[in-house]
Amino acid sequence: MTQEQAKSPIESDEIKRLLPHRYPLLLVDRVDDFRPREWLVAYKNISTEEPVLAGHFPGNPIYPGVYIIEGMAQASALLSFKTYEADGTRYKNEVLLASVEKSRFRKMVLPGSVLYYKVTFKRQRGAWVWCDTQAEVDGEIVAEASISARTVLV
Repeated sequence: MTQEQAKSPIESDEIKRLLPHRYPLLLVDRVDDFRPREWLVAYKNISTEEPVLAGHFPGNPIYPGVYIIEGMAQASALLSFKTYEADGTRYKNEVLLASVEKSRFRKMVLPGSVLYYKVTFKRQRGAWVWCDTQAEVDGEIVAEASISARTVLV
């Protein structure tokens, strides 16, 4: 398979292999599609039982913006790791968020929503990766940000 062709979905077990995060801070349920060094589409089902919704806000639950940013960062990390694998680069599944720039929140995310993360790979220099991200619900952008992170290479 060439790098230009889309890859198959990444299911929960593979996500857990790639990311160091675990419940309740694993914020990507599934990757629908991706191309190393290009893009990735993933999602998170926002359940009415999300632990954070109990306190944000009682009686009027809204999924927190910082969780949306973290989900976009985790989706970016997944694209970075799959890019390293496609390139044959050895890495540890440790990634450190370095910057979040140009972040915008456009709409509230409510329980029962499916939050899609769309990541566009911008560039890579060694262990550093830069991505542009968007979060969408029902085809509408709810948040966006430019994210950079550093991966631990071995």
